[in-house]
Amino acid sequence: MAQSVQSVQRVIQHGPVAVPTFIYGTAWKEENTQVLVETALAAGFRGIDTANQRRHYVEAAVGDALNAVIEQGSLTREDLFVQTKFTDVAAQDHRLPYDPRADYADQVVQSLQSSLDHLRTSYVDAYILHGPSTLRGLTAADWEIWRAMEQLQNQGVVRSIGISNITSEQLTALLEEASIKPSFVQNRCFARTRWDAATRALCRDNDICYQGFSLLTANAAELNRAQVHAIARRLGCTLAQVVFRFCLQAGMIVLTGTTRKQHMREDLGAYDIEELTPQEMDVIENVARL
Repeated sequence: MAQSVQSVQRVIQHGPVAVPTFIYGTAWKEENTQVLVETALAAGFRGIDTANQRRHYVEAAVGDALNAVIEQGSLTREDLFVQTKFTDVAAQDHRLPYDPRADYADQVVQSLQSSLDHLRTSYVDAYILHGPSTLRGLTAADWEIWRAMEQLQNQGVVRSIGISNITSEQLTALLEEASIKPSFVQNRCFARTRWDAATRALCRDNDICYQGFSLLTANAAELNRAQVHAIARRLGCTLAQVVFRFCLQAGMIVLTGTTRKQHMREDLGAYDIEELTPQEMDVIENVARL
C-alpha cells in the first residue's frame, strides 16, 4: 500500500519569531536580485536571507522587492521573515556599510542601520554574525560583535540573533559565555560530515534552529548515487526534492538560492511529497559512505 504524505512544519515558532522552514537566499544575484526575490515570494517563499555585504549581496535590491510586494498589498511585513547579516571587514570589499575605523560594536550598529535603510523596515527578524574571525576559537573581536548584537536584541530592533559558518567547537564556546544564546546557526552543510551532524546535534540540545545552505551544490557527487536516484523514483520527485525533504524531516531549516521559477516551486513541493522512510533517511544521512 502506498505510504501517505506526512506533513512537516512549514513554519516553526522560536521565541517571538515565526520562522519559515524554507528560506530564499539572495547571494550572488546582482542585478537580478529584485526580480528573483519578487518571483520567490510569488512562488510561496516567506523567508528571505540576505547580508549587508555588497561583495556577494545587493541588500538594497532585496528591500526594493519587499517594498514592492508590500505596496501591492499581497503581503504585509508581518507575513515575512527577513534575515540579514553583519560581515566583518575581512570578508567585505571596498563598499563597506560602516566605518572600518570604528569600534566593532559601533560597526555592528552602523551595519544594522544601513540594513534597515536598505530593507525599508524598522526591525529584522534575525541578525546573523556572518562568521567568526578565525577558523578556530572565538576572538575578542568576535565577542565584542556578539555583545553588540545581544544589545540590539534587548532593544527590540533585532528580534533574534544567530551565527553562520561556525564549527561545533566554536558554538560550544559561544554557548558557554553568551548572555543571549543564538537562535540560529547557518552553515554550509556537507554530506561528508553526515550533514554537519555534530553541529546539528548541539543545536538540537540547545534549542537552536539549524539552517543548512549549499545543500545541493556542495554535495553534487554524493547526490548522484544510485540509492538516491532510487528514492527519487519511488517518490516520483526530483533529486533536489529528496534532499530537501530529508532536511525538513531531520529538523533543518532549508536555504535555497535557485534562480529558476520552476525550481522555486519544485523546491517548495518537498513539503508535499511522501515522507522518507527511516531506511531512506539513513541512506541520505550516510550517503557519503555508500
